[in-house]
Amino acid sequence: MEYSTIQSLLIALVLGFAIGMQRTMTYFHAQERPFGGSRTFALIALGGFMAGWIGTYVPGFVLVATAVFSFLVGLSYFLKVERRKKWGMTTQITALITFFLGVMIWYRLENYAVFIGVVVIVLLEIKPRLQRLEAHISSTDISAVVLLLAMSFLILPLLPDRMIGPYHLFNPYKTWLMAVIIAAISFVGYVAIKVLGQKHGVFLTGAAGGLISSTAVSISLSQMYNRQSALLNNYAGGIAVACTFMYLRVLFEALVIYPDLAMRLAPAYLGAALSGLLFSYSLFRGAKTAEITLQNPSIAKNPLQLSEAIKFGLLFGLIYGAIAFVRTRYGDIGVYIVSLLSGITDVDAITLSLSQLAKDGQLLDTPAMNGIVIASVTNSLVKLGIVYTIGGARLGWRLSQFFLLTLGFMLGGLWLCETLLF
Repeated sequence: MEYSTIQSLLIALVLGFAIGMQRTMTYFHAQERPFGGSRTFALIALGGFMAGWIGTYVPGFVLVATAVFSFLVGLSYFLKVERRKKWGMTTQITALITFFLGVMIWYRLENYAVFIGVVVIVLLEIKPRLQRLEAHISSTDISAVVLLLAMSFLILPLLPDRMIGPYHLFNPYKTWLMAVIIAAISFVGYVAIKVLGQKHGVFLTGAAGGLISSTAVSISLSQMYNRQSALLNNYAGGIAVACTFMYLRVLFEALVIYPDLAMRLAPAYLGAALSGLLFSYSLFRGAKTAEITLQNPSIAKNPLQLSEAIKFGLLFGLIYGAIAFVRTRYGDIGVYIVSLLSGITDVDAITLSLSQLAKDGQLLDTPAMNGIVIASVTNSLVKLGIVYTIGGARLGWRLSQFFLLTLGFMLGGLWLCETLLF
């Protein structure tokens, strides 16, 4: 008897048992009668394994075994609908997958089978969370996702990946690609807010809002603070965590476009993000229990809209072309001036533009990195000015402490990186 065969058999049994255990616990908590438990699913995986085994001696046996098992599963579903008036067939589909996993294990595809088995268990386990997500999804959101797919797989491949225009400063493909990337990142934050709910905690909502627009979060919470000035730590913490996620968003955008540049930015931005999270946590510990509804059109609006994509694409194209233009005439100083000006309103476009230019070899990594940092610092100071103007001195001073800490770590990480590592 071969040891490898026994090992594969045990893997099939354990995998089937684990899937069956998940199904058993689900039905147990729902106080329903299960289709099959741990033993049943272990036997199903064993059946698939044996079908593959016998198939090596009897050609076509796997197909016959699959047909017979599929018939039995279909019959069980028919009886469930007929007698119990239950229409869900998740467990029946899971049983078929478990059978095929057993077959895969016989054919020495254990790693793939275990990976698929874990994915199946995760998908089965997150059903309640998926149901909550589905409850918050509207037809508009579905249309937005379809638009994102069309932007990514229909429009993007048709665009030319070359510089065009009077001064060869505009690249249609890269411009649209950046619009897709930033729309997808913003959509993650939008979905998080819908799932969390805007009354689920200003800190969690602020974190999700930071993926969309930390400036919008700063404006909204500063306005609300004027009506509930006793909740200083709550509102300051919400703004702080939103700005912290802005640092992570910038680093992620650079990573998507040009990983080498992102590695050079990592000490600065991870230092800023970590210090920001610690500061936000300290505010969270001192915050009062309160339900806060964060309402802002810039945050509540689905970012996957064609108009939003076009606006960002035009902004990226404008900044990308401006940097390429001033770089040839004024050198790095011109890049820094554009970074300073663009950081007043937006960090994403300048981050993606500089990352792409550095990746294309049109700009050295150091000025690209410095430009991103300049834009981030400028944008942070603009948000601090917004907080002082709208929220007042107390809220402004609390956020001043946050920005002194995070920007200090950012500049320190930048100096450390450039001095010791590069």
